[in-house]
Amino acid sequence: MNQSTLPQEQELQQELSNFQRPSVGRSLWQLANTLIPYVVLMALSFYLLEYSFWLALPAIVIASGFLIRLFIIFHDCGHSAFFASSRLNSIVGHITGLLTWTPYYYWHRSHAKHHATSGNLDKRGFGDVWMMTVKEYMAAPLKTRIQYRLYRNPAVMFLLGPLFIILITHRVIRREANSRERWSVYLTNVAVLAMAVGVSLIVGWKAYLLVQLLVLYIGTMAGIWLFYVQHQFEGVYWARQPEWDFVTASLDGGSFYALPKILNWFTGNIGYHHVHHLNSRIPNYNLPKCHDKHELLATTPKIRFWPSFKSLTYRLWDEKENRLVGFGHLKSRIAEMEG
Repeated sequence: MNQSTLPQEQELQQELSNFQRPSVGRSLWQLANTLIPYVVLMALSFYLLEYSFWLALPAIVIASGFLIRLFIIFHDCGHSAFFASSRLNSIVGHITGLLTWTPYYYWHRSHAKHHATSGNLDKRGFGDVWMMTVKEYMAAPLKTRIQYRLYRNPAVMFLLGPLFIILITHRVIRREANSRERWSVYLTNVAVLAMAVGVSLIVGWKAYLLVQLLVLYIGTMAGIWLFYVQHQFEGVYWARQPEWDFVTASLDGGSFYALPKILNWFTGNIGYHHVHHLNSRIPNYNLPKCHDKHELLATTPKIRFWPSFKSLTYRLWDEKENRLVGFGHLKSRIAEMEG
């Protein structure tokens, strides 16, 4: 897609702004049809666990789906998209942040940087998946290359990654965090501990940790996959700062992940990621309507569910060929240099 001009960008954003006003009724209904089933399923999981882990497992898996939906509400609140009231966004954001074990202000500041720099090769490292260029990787010391290969290994990213996020990333404070972010982490950790103690007194600490950590683990694993595939796909956009363009980065740097309807519901329409990046103030329940109404958005190429797993083969960005490549591509690049 060609880079946008300022008038075109202004016109597009003006059209998108028609969809960014949240509906109190729809937001409250989404909160109810997500929070209530989640609490019921958690209670059912604890109850069934008394008889058998395998009886409880289906309820745990479904609860993790509702946890993803809770996280999307948390996500929308941080973008001031779920309610018109900033106070309501903050209250619901903190509640859903507690249930998803995610510090509200801490997470959203990093996420805001991601939105402002997505697809920009000169501003990587803020709430995104670690991406190296072919040139950077070949020039990196052995230690860095090993670290990068481990990080990009699907087993590490999707099996160990959720544990790292749950137990470390959202519990430990970055050095550059400001006072508000630090308190966000402190208070979330204290609240999570209080919730854990309170529920453990009712169901027992072993049952609580097993159910809660499994729900968090499965939900976080799915969340990592969604975030990964939304910015790692064939034809994705990356550019250096002088050529980088926000609209192009949004439309071509964020995927239109065409999920089955049931998965679309559980993931809060986050598959319409290109629309979300264009205007993060649009509530998740308005994203499909916005996509279908706007001619430019409706023609965006879709990434289907099963073909999307091809994204696991992408490891590096080749600036010379302007595309994502796998580690096997390095052989041809080395041969090219030697020749």
